[in-house]
Amino acid sequence: MEKSEALNVLGEKLETCGTDPKTGFYRDGCCNTGPDDFGNHTVCTIVTADFLDYSKAQGNDLSTPRPEFGFPGLKPGDSWCLCAGRWQEAFEAKCAPRVKLRATHQNALEVCQLNDLKAHTADLS
Repeated sequence: MEKSEALNVLGEKLETCGTDPKTGFYRDGCCNTGPDDFGNHTVCTIVTADFLDYSKAQGNDLSTPRPEFGFPGLKPGDSWCLCAGRWQEAFEAKCAPRVKLRATHQNALEVCQLNDLKAHTADLS
């Protein structure tokens, strides 16, 4: 799907999730996805310390820098495109990070419920 065609969970044009650090499966700042994105990195979040601890305990350490992969490590407050499945797991464990709905790709709805995403919205409007 072309970036210009990508839609968010509200049916609108997909907005940028984060550029510092640059996020997205394609590291384009957006939660774009495609056939090679087996993890469905489509939920734009603002990560929290609780979530980072949870993710590390699940075997995915997102807070430790990995310069060999160009990954700076995340800190609370960073915007990051999460795998929809990981967000759903964190939601069920009561530690899901806030979500930027306008920057969350519609494919997240294959795994997550829109009402659950809305209940964790970081969007101000």
